[in-house]
Amino acid sequence: MKIRAIKTPRLVAWGWAVALTLHVGLLAGPAAAQSSSPTPTDLSCSLPTNCVSSVGGSDLEALRFEGTPEQALAALERTLAGLPEARLVNRDAAGLEVVFTTFLGFRDEVLFRVDTQKQRIDFRSRSLMGLYDFGKNRSRMKDFAARFEAQRQAK
Repeated sequence: MKIRAIKTPRLVAWGWAVALTLHVGLLAGPAAAQSSSPTPTDLSCSLPTNCVSSVGGSDLEALRFEGTPEQALAALERTLAGLPEARLVNRDAAGLEVVFTTFLGFRDEVLFRVDTQKQRIDFRSRSLMGLYDFGKNRSRMKDFAARFEAQRQAK
């Protein structure tokens, strides 16, 4: 019996096709329903398979800060400066809107909203394409929270 080897380029091309199909999913499906920008208090996820948030009973905690909202935003921007895949899209007095682009070209939106009274920064991270993120948003925000806290402690 002769076993035929699968050529690496063919296998790689097939893998890319599967990954793109799974990530893109149904572009006009439920992910499209999340396209409107949330108000500062609406950082919940309408599709939990491609979104994580620090509000709504999530296991991800909001980021803590000391000082003024402007100092909190500056701390966020310092942390983002160490992440080349992050691009600041919008900044206002209430928070930041950032787009992360993966090495495959997929874009994820992260919204940060400063809560002055509670001295916390709530966030939502969601994929802009597809129905599933394969845990990317969760891992990114855990890493970001660790970097933010380390940067805060080093101060």
